[in-house]
Amino acid sequence: MPVLHVIVASTRPGRVGPAVARWCAAVAADHGGFDVRTVDLADIGLPFLDEPEHPATGRYHHQHTKDWSTLVDSADAFVFVMPEYNFGFPAVAKNAVDFLYTEWRHKPVGFVSYGMSSGGVRAVQMFKQVVTTVKMHPVTEAVAIPFVNGVIEDGEAADDPGRRAACVRMLDELERLSAALAPLRGERVAS
Repeated sequence: MPVLHVIVASTRPGRVGPAVARWCAAVAADHGGFDVRTVDLADIGLPFLDEPEHPATGRYHHQHTKDWSTLVDSADAFVFVMPEYNFGFPAVAKNAVDFLYTEWRHKPVGFVSYGMSSGGVRAVQMFKQVVTTVKMHPVTEAVAIPFVNGVIEDGEAADDPGRRAACVRMLDELERLSAALAPLRGERVAS
């Protein structure tokens, strides 16, 4: 079964990302197409990019990078649970991507975004430029949660039939693309 990492892309104190990620992971588990794992960038604790060599070389000097490499490499698909900060994406998410290169290649990526009136879609549109550069494949299907604080009840993201249906459509596409891209992931040729 392909492995899906649901990545909490914010480390800000008081963030709601973990609650949104738990909701997404539960929908993904119900979907049944993936072995679902939640990855919280706050738990990973990557420093600001500190590797002396270019990530495309795969020659990592720091244990935190080697651990991150192993974790990312073990996934077949990703969902970034992403807030919008000042019309953009969180720096920790970009930093997490920048640490690696080949580990991201030919893997599909979806987005569950949240924020105020835009629901985080501006952050996602900007972040798509980042992930395509490391040869990830963003799916069009996505979940956007506007006014996210109204969705959080007792520390959990409330379920909603429309949001759930959007998430299932995204997961269906991630599952199809994960299978279609699997032969390319097996090549592991640096560019």
